[in-house]
Amino acid sequence: MELNILWFILIAVLWTGYLVLEGFDFGVGMLLSVVARNDRERTTVVRTIGPHWDGNEVWLLTAGGAMFAAFPEWYATMFSGMYLALFLILVLLILRISAIEWRSKIASQRWRTVWDRFHSVSALLVPLLLGVAFANLVQGMKIEVVDRATQQVVPAADVTPEVLATSAHQLTGGFFSLLTPFTILGGLAVVAICFAHGAQFLALKTKGDIRTRANAVAAPATVVSTLLAAVWVVWGQAVYSMNVWSWIPLVVAALALIASAALSQHALRNEKLSFTASAVGIASAVVWIFSAMAPNVMKSSIDAAYSLTISQASSTHPTLVIMSIVALCLVPIVLAYTVWSYWVFRHRISTADVEANAGLLPQKIRLGSNFLAG
Repeated sequence: MELNILWFILIAVLWTGYLVLEGFDFGVGMLLSVVARNDRERTTVVRTIGPHWDGNEVWLLTAGGAMFAAFPEWYATMFSGMYLALFLILVLLILRISAIEWRSKIASQRWRTVWDRFHSVSALLVPLLLGVAFANLVQGMKIEVVDRATQQVVPAADVTPEVLATSAHQLTGGFFSLLTPFTILGGLAVVAICFAHGAQFLALKTKGDIRTRANAVAAPATVVSTLLAAVWVVWGQAVYSMNVWSWIPLVVAALALIASAALSQHALRNEKLSFTASAVGIASAVVWIFSAMAPNVMKSSIDAAYSLTISQASSTHPTLVIMSIVALCLVPIVLAYTVWSYWVFRHRISTADVEANAGLLPQKIRLGSNFLAG
């Protein structure tokens, strides 16, 4: 297997790890005001992801770094053409980090409520934007080949390896060209899947009333997410995929999500198996996205000749060799500490484990002038 193909697969693995692990983090954020009835319960809900969320973000950083190093033209084309969308994702992720880290710093219920609202909004919008972005990779975007010297668009019939050596792929159309019925459905499907995945995680990690409410939410949420995902992936496979073999991960994803939905229902409820099936479904869906893209990393909706292929986007062979050696040494370490952290923090938590009003007293910080005191 060529190294550029191997790195395309590895980047798919990194995105799979991110969306499976961060998927339930986003779901928990969306569910803050759904399954929790008071401040103590919201604190309990946040604590379920407390030991994990920042480690889960490492998968996103690694996926972005691997794209930059292994496929620089893919990275450049995507980040220049999707600049506004990716900038919004970055801002929302920063807002979410602040909401998680700062909510417990001041002993004020109003302070925590404000940050919880920011947390829920960012947890909803990030998967929405990511879903739209991945749907665009499947559907194709307005990509052209532009001569670097003249900045003129190269006619599709003239695109050859020699021309590409002095040209660059350029994504045109602007932010709103990324929004189509298919990509919007993709965003909604990812939101629904994360919402259901988060409910299953809360049911697995909590006790008492929160667990009961999480199970009550997971039952219908898994059905809705499975239906949305089914429509989206079948639409994408039938209309936009060039590969017959991408039906394999599609079928696996469908069976896993159906199993997750069935195991979330009261009659067959099994929290561990339902969550596991959901994780398998998400992983298979990511595999389908990358298999539907191949052999391109970015498809052109203008003309197939303008599509950016794996070989065109990849770095030089020596670069990929060095990266492979580094990955071979470090990826097992990342996997090991991820598994270890989930094992250490595997136990359920309840409201009894939460301190009632943690943080600094507002009057000690801004004496008589803190608008969030109370």
